[in-house]
Amino acid sequence: MDVSSVLVLNQNYEPLNVCNVRRALVLVFRGKAEIIEAAAAAFHTASSSFVLPSVIRLVHMIRRPRPKIRLTRKEIFARDGWECVYCGRQTRDLTLDHVMPRHRGGPHTWENLVSACRACNHKKAGRTPQEARMAMAVQPHVPRVSVYHAFFPYLGAQEEWRKFVPGWEGAAAG
Repeated sequence: MDVSSVLVLNQNYEPLNVCNVRRALVLVFRGKAEIIEAAAAAFHTASSSFVLPSVIRLVHMIRRPRPKIRLTRKEIFARDGWECVYCGRQTRDLTLDHVMPRHRGGPHTWENLVSACRACNHKKAGRTPQEARMAMAVQPHVPRVSVYHAFFPYLGAQEEWRKFVPGWEGAAAG
């Protein structure tokens, strides 16, 4: 078990973020949070010892904006299922393709970017899919992001966190 990371819950038990143990202990000692789940390890001083937290809950409610997913190559490929939208071939050797080419005014946005294998991207070249007579399996769109998206990478190792993160299935960690 990794005791260096602590899950921070809002007052309503909604996951807020992940912090280090030192920050979590400061929040608990100042009365701003309470320990919900304890780690197996302890922190020892000369005169006492303290159980290390694994999950803490804030005493007061914190308002935060909803997360937005960043426009990156990896996120485009993940949205398209790591497959070419033109031929459907699954590969990790993908390229980004602008549906409306940049040199013709196509923006660099979620709605204009798709995953394409090298062969299909070369075949399409600087044309639109209609001009190249290539059909797209799916239309590009802005993906919906889960509030809990940021916590999924931790859940493989932190079993005690899973009950606080809705939507977790073992496959969601990848």
